[in-house]
Amino acid sequence: MKLGVFTPLFNNLSFDEMIEEAADKGLEAVEIGTGGSPGNAHLDIDKLLASSDARKEYLHKLQDKDLEISALSAHHNPISAKKEVAQEGDELLRKTIKLANLMNVPVVNGFSGVSGGNPTDTANNWPVIPWPSAYSDIYKYQWEEKLIPYWKKINEEAEAVGIKIGIELHGGFLLHTPYTMLRLREETGKAIGCNLDPSHMWWQGIDPVAAVKILGKEQAVHHFHAKDTFLDQDNINMHGLTDMQPYNKVESRAWTFRTVGYGHDMKVWSDMISALRIYGYDHVLSIEHEDPIMSIDEGLTKAIKNLKGVMIKEEPSEMWWA
Repeated sequence: MKLGVFTPLFNNLSFDEMIEEAADKGLEAVEIGTGGSPGNAHLDIDKLLASSDARKEYLHKLQDKDLEISALSAHHNPISAKKEVAQEGDELLRKTIKLANLMNVPVVNGFSGVSGGNPTDTANNWPVIPWPSAYSDIYKYQWEEKLIPYWKKINEEAEAVGIKIGIELHGGFLLHTPYTMLRLREETGKAIGCNLDPSHMWWQGIDPVAAVKILGKEQAVHHFHAKDTFLDQDNINMHGLTDMQPYNKVESRAWTFRTVGYGHDMKVWSDMISALRIYGYDHVLSIEHEDPIMSIDEGLTKAIKNLKGVMIKEEPSEMWWA
């Protein structure tokens, strides 16, 4: 395994400044946004698609810092009820797959998206309970008419060039649990997998170690985000886990994103890393810093220190004792 960082936390820095920071922190990989939610502060996708010389220069700068790209990330909503948003998300994802192929990047990350509840909707709809039955009708429409047809095409495109898709399981989108991930993978193909972020498992009441096992058995973990979540039971009792308060309302929120080790102890993280190894994940642990009570530098530094203490980097020895 290698240790990396998801670079939107450095969106105020240039590409050169960002890779300097990553190298100085002793990191081995960067996950770079191509647009959408992560932004494109560190990558001009049209420029790189158009010029092999630009791609060579870009990769050479990374190699000089002993860095690799763990994934290109195009987090957007390619099935949005808003046609212009869906078109933008679709174009970005397809361009990102092409660029990943040209630059030998193994994974493209993103969101599954969420659509409207019927063909005439102009707003997205995220049903989370089966009754009243209108919610079940919406859910059926979204999966059968929007989600599955779209990702079947993306699976074909990704498989054709040997790229893995890492869909981040995230509330507000149709893929947010291990079950939804495996259902879509079954309906579409093996290029579709997940970018597993344990922080989004915890606030849904899912044990991330169990999630790794469930998804790992199917070889469906294509990328991994290292981010923690603090669950405040007193606030959960008031607001429930589907808390709509802004993220900066830390005192009253039911849950808050934290840097690694500040939501759950390192024994839990050690179990998670071990489960990843057992089920064959040997790619990058990509730190995502979204801790509202730590600076970027402090939060990232603490995450690096904590993860280095539990990472498994070497191949296992033969069992000489057995």
